[in-house]
Amino acid sequence: MPRFLTLVRIEENDPTHAAGFSPEMAARMDALFQEITKAGVMLDTAGLAPTSEGRRITWSGGKLSTTDGPFTETKEVVGGYSISQCKDMAEAEEWAKRFLQVHDEAFTVTCEVRQIAEG
Repeated sequence: MPRFLTLVRIEENDPTHAAGFSPEMAARMDALFQEITKAGVMLDTAGLAPTSEGRRITWSGGKLSTTDGPFTETKEVVGGYSISQCKDMAEAEEWAKRFLQVHDEAFTVTCEVRQIAEG
């Protein structure tokens, strides 16, 4: 069965994200994660530390360069991820949609779902 990587993209400096989840949203998120885990779909998931704690390492022109975060030129960043095992892209997309729908209306969140190339 194919595996899929879902990248959760957020606007890191949006005050909604800084405020965190409401108790109701946290409960909805917990219920969804329990359901997707029980279904045997979720292999791994996590949020990521802010870009201010990250580094970018670039290989260009035969040289390495390193940039410390935050990455001010980037408006939207990867704020989390999940790895799931689904029968096809349609199923992976459906789980991503359900994940987005547990968020409070004030949030702006985008999921990018990509199949992991195997072999």
